[in-house]
Amino acid sequence: MAITDPESTDRPAAARENDRERLGDMATTVQDFTHEQAGYRTSLKPRHLQMIALGGAIGTGLFMGAGGRLHAAGPLLTVSYLVCGVFAFFILRALGELVIHRPSSGSFISYAREFYGERLAFAAGWLYLLNWGMVAIVDSTAVALYVHYWSAFEVLPQWLLALIALIVVVALNLVSVRLFGEMEFWFSIVKVAALTLFLLLGIVFLAAGWKTDQGATGLSMLAENSGFMPEGVLPAVIVMQGVVFAYASIELVGTAAGETESPERIMPRAVNSVVLRIGVFYVGSVLLLSLLLPYTVYRAGESPFVTFFSHIGGHEVGAIAGSIMNFVVITAAISGLNAGLYSTGRVFHSLAASGAAPRAAGRMSARGVPVAGILFTAVFALAGVLLNAVVPEDAFEIVLNLSALGIIAAWGTIILCQLRLYRLAKLGRIERPSFRLRGAPYTSYLTLAFLATVIVLMAFDYPTGTWTVASLILIVPALMVGWFFAKPRILRIAEHRASESSSTA
Repeated sequence: MAITDPESTDRPAAARENDRERLGDMATTVQDFTHEQAGYRTSLKPRHLQMIALGGAIGTGLFMGAGGRLHAAGPLLTVSYLVCGVFAFFILRALGELVIHRPSSGSFISYAREFYGERLAFAAGWLYLLNWGMVAIVDSTAVALYVHYWSAFEVLPQWLLALIALIVVVALNLVSVRLFGEMEFWFSIVKVAALTLFLLLGIVFLAAGWKTDQGATGLSMLAENSGFMPEGVLPAVIVMQGVVFAYASIELVGTAAGETESPERIMPRAVNSVVLRIGVFYVGSVLLLSLLLPYTVYRAGESPFVTFFSHIGGHEVGAIAGSIMNFVVITAAISGLNAGLYSTGRVFHSLAASGAAPRAAGRMSARGVPVAGILFTAVFALAGVLLNAVVPEDAFEIVLNLSALGIIAAWGTIILCQLRLYRLAKLGRIERPSFRLRGAPYTSYLTLAFLATVIVLMAFDYPTGTWTVASLILIVPALMVGWFFAKPRILRIAEHRASESSSTA
């Protein structure tokens, strides 16, 4: 149950319509949001949620994207990951506060509807779908690029490999949410084990003073390659939007919480555990990569972990180690694709429940799977297959930048909703959960400022970042047109549910 705007029938219709499109500070009545959970099952166990939280924080952005960014920014990229990690934690804490307030598989879109009305929910939902559609393309593209690491598969075109990956993961997602949870659990196990092995081996390399085929490691190697900031500060700042993408999917734990039992008990543990993981796996990994090989050895289109393992122990040992790590990063990419299809299915269901998407998009299977939303995303991701056929060299970077817009919109919405919950709690309208974003509202405002800065930085990352920001010229009008056509249906459904709530009360 959640606070929403008054729907008293003695007020003018225009005023009531306006109130439904924003949060009224004088909110006094209660609206039921349980219809958003209709058809779902609480099939995910605590271990699933824990590993989904971890899997969301370890994905293609680290396994794939870090290589090209290390090449561009040098070891200073470590600081970029640290800064983004701090704000990612703020966002997770804010999301955790919202989930404890009211668990929902609609996640932040449902909270946008509750605290700001249907207009923000509509925009945030469709931008998030754009994000995950792009992420599906990113991860299917990554799978294709990883498979091409082995020369035996070079005869297969990149687009065909991307298509195969998409078909397999879609088929698995359509079975049941329990199967999704199991897949993510084991994918995350593989990712964590591989990164742990890398961290241990990297530390041993540095402690023992071992060399790679590129020469010395550690501080002496840094000194020979122009130190910690060989490219200066600006490149490390400019690539920040790519680092933000590395943390994409952390918000998925909020969606998954809606399909677990006792989320108020499980969610805080899942969120808090991400902090240590961010510090160790992200910042620690990038720092070690910077100390083990010259930054110029890493390159876009190849996982930096594969690059490192390919340069140790001679040609044969390096080839075997590189192949094993390449298998791991393929697992990470499939995991990201799997999570993307899971998330978009739930987002479509939430939008369809409010009328912001066609009713068909909310259809559920007998197993509690939103099949229509998953299939729609799969069709959208087919555009990625076409992109891999037309511009295979640039496909990864193009869609990575486009997905950043949806990520920033999602995270911004989470913080805005947490701010509204905070303000309503200060007014005594609702009770704020004990698990909350510390330092609010100051940490909330600081996070919003950071997200706005990332958008500005994207504009200076020519050409892909610049064109990504420029795409807002098309995206914003498209959202406005979509809202114009969907608004009557949305308000009609909201009116119907409000009247049902009143009659029930």
